[in-house]
Amino acid sequence: MIVGGTTTSSSTKKVRKTYLRMVQNVQLMGLVLKMAHINNPVIWFIEDDARRLHHPHDDALVVSIRTRDYNTHKVLVDNRSSTNILYYPAFQQMRIGREQLILTNAPLIGFRGTRVYPLGAITLLVTVGDYPHQITKDATFLVVDCSSTYNTILGCPTLNLWKVVTSTYHLMIKFPTKYEVGEVRGDQVAARKCYIAMLEMDDHLQTMR
Repeated sequence: MIVGGTTTSSSTKKVRKTYLRMVQNVQLMGLVLKMAHINNPVIWFIEDDARRLHHPHDDALVVSIRTRDYNTHKVLVDNRSSTNILYYPAFQQMRIGREQLILTNAPLIGFRGTRVYPLGAITLLVTVGDYPHQITKDATFLVVDCSSTYNTILGCPTLNLWKVVTSTYHLMIKFPTKYEVGEVRGDQVAARKCYIAMLEMDDHLQTMR
């Protein structure tokens, strides 16, 4: 779970407390702002969506997306993280100059319990899904220079904005598109390889210490 980033750092303590009170009012009194009706398709999962998976499992939801003009693999879908993360090695492979990064002093907490300061923020065009059941929208990433087995993390703000529904049991995400519901299946093999590589990284770190 990654906490911090541009979403939280840009708000003052007073604003955060006001937001908390609004949430409490909704929970306790049912007071909620009226939202415009949008005719979105109904999204659901069925048992057949879990085919070709090893069960039982506790694997992470790891997918592939298209970022800018590059197919990006080992993308962790994490609806507990407060921001999108693009790890620096993946950023370098996209051949984007560091001068395009927007400097930010927003610290992140969650990388081995320490504070990490991003190199900067960048907005990239992201495509999720296969044509015609796909969405192509801008997403802002914080570029982080630290070791990880993942290339990218898609966090809660973007998932909510795109109305993405995740199922860890089915290892799948679904989302409304212009042409009904789009979907992306998670890569269970990639998820387990990332997990094993992360354990090996931890073992190496302990040995170094």
